[in-house]
Amino acid sequence: MSDAPRKPKVVIVMPAYNAEKTLAATVGDLPPGCCDEILVGDDCSKDGTIALAERMGLPVFKTPRNLGYGGNQKMLYKAALERGADVVVMLHPDYQYDPRLVDCFVGFLTKGVCDVILGNRVRSRREALKGGMPAWKYLFNRMLTILLNLSYGLNLGEFHSGFRGYRRAVLETVDFESNVDGFGFDAQFLAQAIHHGFVVADAPMPVKYFKEASSIGFLPSVRYGIDNLKAAAQFTLARFGVKFRLFRKPTGRG
Repeated sequence: MSDAPRKPKVVIVMPAYNAEKTLAATVGDLPPGCCDEILVGDDCSKDGTIALAERMGLPVFKTPRNLGYGGNQKMLYKAALERGADVVVMLHPDYQYDPRLVDCFVGFLTKGVCDVILGNRVRSRREALKGGMPAWKYLFNRMLTILLNLSYGLNLGEFHSGFRGYRRAVLETVDFESNVDGFGFDAQFLAQAIHHGFVVADAPMPVKYFKEASSIGFLPSVRYGIDNLKAAAQFTLARFGVKFRLFRKPTGRG
């Protein structure tokens, strides 16, 4: 009798900054048995995020200083790979994204439907606005998503979700450690994944905005948009043979 195939190891990483009020609710709504480990990355929070995570028995990884959203993710992805993760789910611990869908998203990855999966909050204009998404942010999201779909040849509902899943091969291939430490990290990561031929898809999820949910302001959103357009431009130029450090493969990882 042949041995049963090994169950993929699923690790959820939560890049946190001042998430004391929402961390427990986020973790509490995760489906039982949906993951093997939950890793919390704390980027020098000024509240009780670390103490709460430790009381909950969650491993906490601390940045040496406030590195930013991208720097926090770099730390967590390296930790997940070192712990043998086959699938990594990045979930913001601000309770804006629906944790109940983790096992569904993992299924898309483990069944080979795609290599990268994003949560799509914008199923309709009415739902997005009713769920609390500011009108200016909705318009910004739609315009940027249209431009990125044209650049990458995709048809995603949005590129800007804080709920993402990756197969291990993606994290081993993409040189994410060379990316920026700020919010532009996600834009660069997706451009890299698409450049290296990985299949990127999205799946619907309800939108949920409220006071404690993290949200970047107008000027950081503009900078984020510029980062996305820059990454898309580099992706397009790379198709014509222009070399960019962004798309090199890392050495010694995996």
